[in-house]
Amino acid sequence: MEFLLNCLLCLIFTVTILRLLLSRKHSNQTPAAKLPPGPTRLPIIGNIHNLDANPHKSLAELAKVHGPLMSIKLGKVTTIVASSPAAAREILQKQDKLLSDRYVTLAMEVVDHHNFSLPLLPAEAKWRNLRKVCNSCIFATQKLDSYRELRREKVLELLEAVRLNASERPGEAIDVRREVFRATLNSLSSTIISLDLGDVERSETAREFRELVRRIIEQTGKFNLGDYFPVLARMDLQGIQRRLRPQLEKVLNLFQWVVDERLEKMKSESYVPANDMLDKLLAIGEDDEDNHEGATMDPFCIKHLLWDLFVAGTDATVSTIEWAMTELLRNPVTLAKVKEELDQIIGKGNHLHESDIHRLPYLQAIVKETLRLHPPGPLLLPRRASADVEVCGFLVPEGAQILVNVWAIGRDSLTWDDPNSFVPERFLGSKVDVKGNDFELLPFGGGRRICPGASLALRMLHMMLGSMVHWFEWELPDGVPPEKVDMEEEFGLALQKVKPLLAVPTPRSAM
Repeated sequence: MEFLLNCLLCLIFTVTILRLLLSRKHSNQTPAAKLPPGPTRLPIIGNIHNLDANPHKSLAELAKVHGPLMSIKLGKVTTIVASSPAAAREILQKQDKLLSDRYVTLAMEVVDHHNFSLPLLPAEAKWRNLRKVCNSCIFATQKLDSYRELRREKVLELLEAVRLNASERPGEAIDVRREVFRATLNSLSSTIISLDLGDVERSETAREFRELVRRIIEQTGKFNLGDYFPVLARMDLQGIQRRLRPQLEKVLNLFQWVVDERLEKMKSESYVPANDMLDKLLAIGEDDEDNHEGATMDPFCIKHLLWDLFVAGTDATVSTIEWAMTELLRNPVTLAKVKEELDQIIGKGNHLHESDIHRLPYLQAIVKETLRLHPPGPLLLPRRASADVEVCGFLVPEGAQILVNVWAIGRDSLTWDDPNSFVPERFLGSKVDVKGNDFELLPFGGGRRICPGASLALRMLHMMLGSMVHWFEWELPDGVPPEKVDMEEEFGLALQKVKPLLAVPTPRSAM
C-alpha cells in the first residue's frame, strides 16, 4: 500500500518535473538494447508501479518472466537485479572490483554517517583501513574466542528471564523478539563497551536506545521518493530525513559520550583496562604492535563504527532467531529432532557452549535453512557500478544501482528441491555454507563486501537458538495450530515478521 501511495505522490509532481526530465539530453545514455531485459517502463516513474511493500517478492516474480539478470528503472535510477546463483557469482566474484561501491540512499546520508560507515564507504583506502581494523581487532577468531564466556553469560541471563516469566506467569506467552533483542543488545554492548544497554528494567537510557534503534531501522528501510527523483531530494516529502536526523544524532551522541568517558578514564593512573573492544579500538595507533598492519582510528570514526556494529548486530540476529523459532513451532517434527540432538550431545540439564556447536549438525542445518528462507537483508545493501561492466553478456552501466535478491536465490526451484518448505535435512551432509563462497546461499553477502561480522552472528545465533530450544518446551498460545502461524513479512534493513512471535515457554528441567 505504501508503494502505491508513493507512486500516486510521484504522479502529482509529474507536471512540475516533466519539462525538466524531457529536456535532458539522451546522447550519453546506454542504449536500452544493451541492458538486461526487464518489464516495460512507464514515463517518469519507470517501474515503480511494479513494486509493492515487499519489493524482494515483486522482483522475484518479475525475474521469472524477464530472467535472472534483469534491468528496471526506478524513477531516474537504472537498477540491475540478480536473482540466480550464476548472476550473483558474476557480480560478487567475477566483477566484484568494479561493482563494490555503494548506492547510498538519502536516509543513509543523514548526519553524514555514510562517510564514516564500513558498510557504506566506497571500496577505497578509507574503507580498506576500516575493514582491516574490524578483521584484526574485532572479528578475528582469537578476539571472538576471548569474549566467549561473556556471551555465554548473556545467554544464561536470557534463559533466566524466560524461566522467571514461565514461573511467575505459567501458561502466558512471551514476546520472543523482545527477549532476544534485549539479550542480543546486552551481549554486544557488554562485549564492545562494557555496558548493558539492553537492561531496560534498570536503565532509562537502555529503554530509549532500544526504541531509537527500532525507529531508525524502520525509517531507513522505507521507500524514499527522493532517492529516485533528484529534483525531489531536497524536499523530503515523506519526512524520512526529518524524522531520522534527531534519532541518529541521539544515538551518535550516546556513543560519543561513551568514547569521551572512556578516554577520560584512561588518563587516570588508576585506570584498570576494561579489555573490551572499545579499549582495543582506542589503543590502535598508540602501540606499534597493534599498528603493524597500518590500521588507524580516531574517536570520531569509532562512534560511527559503534553505530554500525550495534545496528547490524542486533537487527539481523534478532530477526533470524525469531524466524527460526517460528519455523520450529510450525514444524513440530523438526523441533523434536533438534531437541533429541541436543539431549544426546549436550545432555539434559547441561548448558550449551560455543565449542559444542560443531557437534550439532542438525542445529546448524536449522540455522542455514532459516537463513535460506528468511535472509536478514533480502536484497543485501545496494551496490553501485563504478564503470560500465559486462555481466552475463549484458551491460551494467556506470552509476547503476545493483541489487542481489538473495531471497529469490534462496527459493530458486532450479537450485532447491521444494524451495518454499522448511527442510533442514537438505543441509545434512551438504558442503554448502553461508561464508560467501556458495552463491546459492548468501545471507551475509559475498565478495569484498561480505558482512565482516558473520562469524560473530553465527556464534550468537547457534547459542541463543540452541539454548532456548534445549531448556524449554515451546507452544503456540491459545491453541493456535502450527499451520495458522502468521508468516507475513515486513521489508526493511532486516526482513522481520509483521506480527511478533508469541510463544509459551515451559522449563524442561531445573536450571
